[in-house]
Amino acid sequence: MNVVDGISYVWDKEIDCQDNLIMPTFKNAHAHAPMTFLRSYADDLPLSSWLFEQVFPAEAKLEKDDIYHLSRVALLEYLTSGIGASFEMYYHPEELAKAAVDMGFRMVLCSSSIGQLGENNSNLNKLEDEYNTYNDYHELISYHLGFHGEYTTSREFISEIGQLAKKYKAPVYMHSQETKKEVDECIMRHGMTPTKLFDELGIFDYGGGCFHMVHTNSEDMDIIKKRNVFIVTNPGSNTKLASGIAPIGEFCCRDIPVAIGTDGPASNNCLDMFREMFLVTGLAKLLENDASAMKAENVLSMATVNGALALGLTSSDVLGIGKNADLIIIDLHRPNMQPINNLKKNIVYSGSKENIKMTMINGRILYEEGRFADHIHVEEIYQKANEITQRIFNR
Repeated sequence: MNVVDGISYVWDKEIDCQDNLIMPTFKNAHAHAPMTFLRSYADDLPLSSWLFEQVFPAEAKLEKDDIYHLSRVALLEYLTSGIGASFEMYYHPEELAKAAVDMGFRMVLCSSSIGQLGENNSNLNKLEDEYNTYNDYHELISYHLGFHGEYTTSREFISEIGQLAKKYKAPVYMHSQETKKEVDECIMRHGMTPTKLFDELGIFDYGGGCFHMVHTNSEDMDIIKKRNVFIVTNPGSNTKLASGIAPIGEFCCRDIPVAIGTDGPASNNCLDMFREMFLVTGLAKLLENDASAMKAENVLSMATVNGALALGLTSSDVLGIGKNADLIIIDLHRPNMQPINNLKKNIVYSGSKENIKMTMINGRILYEEGRFADHIHVEEIYQKANEITQRIFNR
């Protein structure tokens, strides 16, 4: 028993941090972990061709338990990047949840519903069942309502999801306005942008989040601000798919909260929060032709506090008494961190995965000094993922 500031604690290990930095874990606010099997498979294509001609046909060959094995590769990569929680949108959430719990990782699940209402009444029931199941599944798992996007989901089905959100007073999340083509085609179909359509259908009545939001207008931003909706920017994916540069500076000027996601390992392709942070600030500067457009301190908050709040993880946003023990140690004794003129700027502008000395989730050390915890069998994870990939692509 140890007493600190009058409070008694019990611990089994004491760590000398050696003047390194302890801070909250990064939060990956948009990802598709099981897509590791598509890493470097369908690159150098625009989003529409990439998704409909390459990704969807390959995903159709997945078996249910593939999701479990493929997800674990991404979770390993998250840990090496100091990511302590992720927001995952994919099929078979039970496999994702199992992978996270088995590893000890904190995960928020989001529905990836696609289709028409008439053929998906069962999907709507499934969505509600998942909402209730995974919000009472394990302390590391939670769930939010969502759907893939406007261009893959009928207006009627989106409307029913809005009614479900009203029933549970719950936020809703989706891909939105990632490409100009997506926005233009939505206007042709419905006479309005996806953002305005979602608002009219009650999707934002209880907040939520939009993934990407690269192509937005002033009215879209007014709605997002009014409805307390998070923007989750994905600069690595948007850059690689040439989708465009999200107006992060303008979002921030309007006090619209922004979080950061890596997107999936098929479109990014790496799951590295350091690279995403640099791209957020770098692309904002280029877009506005202004080197002061996006400060490093703001970006660091997007990757930590804002990410936690976007995911609903209010006990994992900062370090403090009563908060979850989700933390990382940043190694300051590396050349890229010296000398220290401004620590926050060092993390965003010169930091890298080599600086992650330790990743702890829920008080459990999962990654330390380049090694994973003993219960994580890395080579077995790699072997299984490669077997699945070879089967799918008939290699």
